[in-house]
Amino acid sequence: MARLNLLEETRYEKLPVTVYPDQYEASKKVANKIKEIILQKQSIGKNAVLGLATGATPVDVYAELVKMHKEDGLSFKNVITFNLDEYYPMQPDSKQSYVAFMDENLFSHIDIKRENIHIPDGTLPKEDIANYCLEYENKIEEMGGIDLQILGIGRTGHIGFNEPGSAPNSGTRLVTLDDLTRRDASRDFGGKENVPTKAITMGIGTIFKAREIILMAWSRKKASIIKKAVEGEISGKVPATYLQLSDNVKFVLDREAASELTRFNTPWLVKDCIWDKNLIKKAVIWLSSEIEKPILKLTDEDYNSHGMAQLATEQGPAYDINIDVFNQLQHSITGWPGGKPNADDSQRPERAEPAHKRSLIFSPHPDDDVISMGGTFIRLVDQGHEVHVAYQTSGNTAVWDTDVLRYIEFTIDFNKSIGQDTQKLKDIYSRMRDFLKTKKPNETDLPEIRDVKAFIRKSEAYAGARYAGLQDTNIHFMALPFYETGKSEKNPVKAIDVELTMELLQEIKPQQVFAAGDFDDPHGTHIVCFRIVLEAMKRLRETEEWTKDCWLWMYRGAWDEFETHDIEMAVPLSPIEVQRKRNAIFQHQSQKDHPVFPGDDQREFWMRAQERNRETAENYHKLGLANYEAMEAFVRWKF
Repeated sequence: MARLNLLEETRYEKLPVTVYPDQYEASKKVANKIKEIILQKQSIGKNAVLGLATGATPVDVYAELVKMHKEDGLSFKNVITFNLDEYYPMQPDSKQSYVAFMDENLFSHIDIKRENIHIPDGTLPKEDIANYCLEYENKIEEMGGIDLQILGIGRTGHIGFNEPGSAPNSGTRLVTLDDLTRRDASRDFGGKENVPTKAITMGIGTIFKAREIILMAWSRKKASIIKKAVEGEISGKVPATYLQLSDNVKFVLDREAASELTRFNTPWLVKDCIWDKNLIKKAVIWLSSEIEKPILKLTDEDYNSHGMAQLATEQGPAYDINIDVFNQLQHSITGWPGGKPNADDSQRPERAEPAHKRSLIFSPHPDDDVISMGGTFIRLVDQGHEVHVAYQTSGNTAVWDTDVLRYIEFTIDFNKSIGQDTQKLKDIYSRMRDFLKTKKPNETDLPEIRDVKAFIRKSEAYAGARYAGLQDTNIHFMALPFYETGKSEKNPVKAIDVELTMELLQEIKPQQVFAAGDFDDPHGTHIVCFRIVLEAMKRLRETEEWTKDCWLWMYRGAWDEFETHDIEMAVPLSPIEVQRKRNAIFQHQSQKDHPVFPGDDQREFWMRAQERNRETAENYHKLGLANYEAMEAFVRWKF
């Protein structure tokens, strides 16, 4: 019976999918599978041939294999590896090369024989590549073929660097990279303009020859392409769909990457559900959006004809369900984000007491506060709450080099105008110019350059917070140590990051904490900063009584927005408040027009925030609620 239920649940899925709670558990399972193959081959005196991938996805698998080698004595002397791909042109000693990646994450930490490592050669003359690719294929066959090929998946649906348009029988070859693929790689290269336009990759036909194939994917960023790869029609537009043709493939996902699969996103379409309050709310909002009818106009027939007959039968009639969900949405809307004084708060998202709260806004970068919740920030101040803002990082990697020179030139002229000696400044300026003339992509800046970039962001943060109405005493610059590397990749979080956060929380003792919950930030700073806040609050809750009355609200806006069914507090903004928010964002001049790290969304941050806030308001209106100019959305973290 359980088997039949699973088949029913996964009937939209065209290949086997295993979902784990998180990427770490999933990575351990894949590493254990690799270990089994290595040991099985060792037991019969043969080599294990592995096809390996690069990028963020397999990093934890490699870390687990290294751990197995160092702690359990797993030997890799009988292992032969073939990597999927390499950028072209690419020097093997370049930091961005996959040779460097594999050494850093796996090969330099295990006992594999160097002659058993095969990675496409990015240094070849172009005229030699065709023959080299043929030899690469022949070498795989000479070694007996690949026992296990591990794959990641790009947002274009590419596997290896087989971009849209690749043929299912393609072999190892030189390819041109899709623009989206290059944009996704831009962080590692210090800008898309530095990412190679080509790569050498194993073909889809080459991958198909492996005896087993495991495709891994983590995070919500991969959810939409995973749905297409698993449930979509086979198409050259999404090369990963060709894996549906293989009998030897398995997808290994974390919950976030699997979140758009039918069995997780709209489970009522494939099985009977246990209808709790949250699932009912999600389903009714989905139905309203699906058939473009306001919630209060949905009928039993609408439920029955769209896979929700069970809900209508068990919890209905439909109108009663509609009323309940409509009221939940209506109660999430409040013009009092700090709570409305002397009001019945039983149906409001925030408490009425204390009437004037201490609110602490944690901002990962020096502009996330006003970009993501600028209207709420201003309203909290206007309504008399004691608002503090804490900028968790300096944001010094996200400033153009030309801005540094401009500010130093200004400083030299200013000092000269007031009769100060400028020779030392001129010497520093000269060193900066010399360095920047030969600076390589992603090269760490001189300490003086990092400082100036931090000062620029700090001055803008002051301007933005002051515009929102704060006194300087309520503006806090944390400069958490994990971030201060001068590079896009950061140090691991250490105890000091949490301790500094605990100290600030203890100093302010807020009743409200706001923290960035949009984890689609491509550089990962937001989720790191959130985890630091969460850990600090968890520790304080063990000993500090005041924390029991401290609520943690998550905001989004810079990179993403909450789904309507998840929103627990929606703060409506008038046209004037939208303008005030925009003006606060405009104080961050270094991030205007064309920020250093725009991510995949090419709109300016103020435009993204404004349009997302407007879309949130429109979504509420389409469901049958009041028509506001814009809304900022929040979800409360439950400890």
